[in-house]
Amino acid sequence: MNKLESMAVFIRVAEKGSFAAVAEEAGISATMVGLHIKALEKLLGVRLLHRTTRRQSLTEFGLSYYQRCCDILSRVEEAELLAGELQATPRGRLRVASPVTFGAHVLSPLCADFLTQYPQVNIELVLSDVIPDMAEQAIDIAIRIGETDNINAFFARSLAPYRSVICASASYLRQYGVPQRPEDLSIHRCLGFAHPQASKCWTLQSDGKPLRIPVSLCMAVNNGEALRAAALKGLGIIMQPEILLAEDIQQQRLIPLLDAFLPPAKPVQVVSFADRQPLPAHRRFIEMLTTQLGEQLSVIR
Repeated sequence: MNKLESMAVFIRVAEKGSFAAVAEEAGISATMVGLHIKALEKLLGVRLLHRTTRRQSLTEFGLSYYQRCCDILSRVEEAELLAGELQATPRGRLRVASPVTFGAHVLSPLCADFLTQYPQVNIELVLSDVIPDMAEQAIDIAIRIGETDNINAFFARSLAPYRSVICASASYLRQYGVPQRPEDLSIHRCLGFAHPQASKCWTLQSDGKPLRIPVSLCMAVNNGEALRAAALKGLGIIMQPEILLAEDIQQQRLIPLLDAFLPPAKPVQVVSFADRQPLPAHRRFIEMLTTQLGEQLSVIR
């Protein structure tokens, strides 16, 4: 028999003085109550109760054992309450992976807000434009941008779409002119990403259909902030996420171009392991993302 369960039955017998009363209260038979008491006495090698036909009373050892059982079960209850509290209160390490631009301009400010609300959580924000192996890198939550493959093992929630814009500085446009059609980009100085999978074409759209435009990169960098800085200096035309350039556009440091031909927005998902019980910190963080970014990606500077 379960020792803790037998101890609980013994406590009730000591307090009520009757197998029948405890049996009725617990919804078990009086015989089963007696078996619990006998199991404890056999385990301890000593009698716990003086038995009569009408009532049971504690032996001297039974009284001491009763007091210890009350203390033990009280501590067990406290431990269970503590476990429940740990499950209810977000705490511990939360390791989050994200593409660099999204992480720096969207996630990082939200992480600050989250930590203010839940100071017992520690966030490790891993920024990389390479899709991580979540299991190998111990990632709890990841942001995926674009169409995702092999996502069956994950639980995914959709966020607002990820939009790109085409821009240039006023100084560049004065010197080289304003492109009027997507094809004009082929004769302009463009700024783009430098990595092995980088395309030599920019994909725009016309009447809902993809439109691939060959571009000549006068500068290639593997970082969006560096490309933004080059565009602000008037070095060329840039196509980058709206979240990276939103403030520059608002302050007219960069001028939007070819708005009617912008590439289709990319889906954004927050993913976590489908086969793992999410901890409170995981649930609260995902809830925050879907609440804050469910309809529009906000930029906080």
